[in-house]
Amino acid sequence: MVGPEIERLIQALARLPGLGPRSARRAALHLLKHRERLLQPLAEALLAAGRAVVPCAVCGNLDSRDPCGICADPRRDASMVCVVEEVADLWALERGSAFRGRYHVLGGAMSALDGIGPDQLAIPSLLRRVEAGGIGEVILATGATVDGQTTAHYLADRLAPSGVRVSSLARGVPVGGELDYLDDGTLSAALRDRRPL
Repeated sequence: MVGPEIERLIQALARLPGLGPRSARRAALHLLKHRERLLQPLAEALLAAGRAVVPCAVCGNLDSRDPCGICADPRRDASMVCVVEEVADLWALERGSAFRGRYHVLGGAMSALDGIGPDQLAIPSLLRRVEAGGIGEVILATGATVDGQTTAHYLADRLAPSGVRVSSLARGVPVGGELDYLDDGTLSAALRDRRPL
């Protein structure tokens, strides 16, 4: 129905998260209809990012410099390290502008079903950072999933001998959330992690 170049574009777009074959076809058609305004700038941006963006050797963030802008920023609190599963989690925390420390990206979460153990993640480099000194608190910001919690418990056990303070993100009722719409796990976490007013 379409030429090989268009089919290749559709297949490439369909591999992106959130895009299935139908969405990829619509996106490809839209890009091709608006070549000068969308397709050419996108192609140039992809090539530039592919050449320039590298993982930070310290934390694992993606940036065009190494160490990344967060690790190189002297205004950041180097004594606090927030551990996240993926770069997307780091970016989400940065959007909120609430955390002024540094980060460590694990590259995923431990998963027995997927065969992902501690050696497949950036856990050894985190332990080396803590052992090097200067870190007073490690905040475990892993997902509220079974794999995320397994990873957090593993990290807490491994970090315990270092004497560094280990904490985790609060879990529970979101701001603006109504109790009637929350799942049982969220309600249980909110009750368990309650604090005085």
